[in-house]
Amino acid sequence: MHRRIAALAAVGAVAAAVMVAPAAHAEGRGDIRVTKTVVNDGGSVIVGIKNVKRFPITMTIKDNSGVKKVSSVSAINRTNGHGPVDYLGTTCRKTSTTTSVCTATMEFDPSWIDSYGSGNEGWDANAVAGHWQVDATVHANDGDYWISDSIASFKMKRAATLTTDAAPEPVRKGGTLTVTGKLSRANWTDLKYHAFTKQVVKLQYKKPGGRYSTVKTATTDSKGHLRTTVKAAASGSWRWAFLGTNTTMKVVSTGDAVTVK
Repeated sequence: MHRRIAALAAVGAVAAAVMVAPAAHAEGRGDIRVTKTVVNDGGSVIVGIKNVKRFPITMTIKDNSGVKKVSSVSAINRTNGHGPVDYLGTTCRKTSTTTSVCTATMEFDPSWIDSYGSGNEGWDANAVAGHWQVDATVHANDGDYWISDSIASFKMKRAATLTTDAAPEPVRKGGTLTVTGKLSRANWTDLKYHAFTKQVVKLQYKKPGGRYSTVKTATTDSKGHLRTTVKAAASGSWRWAFLGTNTTMKVVSTGDAVTVK
């Protein structure tokens, strides 16, 4: 029920033409402050098409009387103000008389993203991906409180998949090896993986027991496909590696071992 109530409030805000996230500001009274915030242990939040993603927001909070509680934590896309994320609550651990480390649990459900903004003309669920900010309201034992916008930033990214197939197997030494693959990413509108087109992907090779190094690059076509050829000099494994974007995770395929005879 919490999520549906949040959805109505969020959609109402969007309908009121919330196109840009609010500028960073803080208000309150007293000396309580959030001095450090870490989202998802410092990594991007990666969301696919099925599994609900839960991630932590860890805040170090200080006040001369001690920290009483965190009353709210929220996160929104900095560009468009959308924030289809549930706040599930916070647990706090006192580290000194003046300091507590509080961890909020957030939940992002891909099956809910499209309905979150379905009443808005031109709504694109995938526009939720990108740069996000964290806002929070914190309280001290002496009645101090602080409402802060943008205490941290992070990236919300669409999950991606990448495949590799090298053929023929085996291949004669000096022969031509054709390496193909496909790059796809999560689409939060229909909850399927779609081709990720016009993306530069690295082709990498390693000898048995060695480390991968980049041999050349290729660009995905209109169906997300990759295809290139190389000369087969020695046995080893081939893979494609995609560095990711601001809205899509980086991904490396499983290596395909090829014997050269």
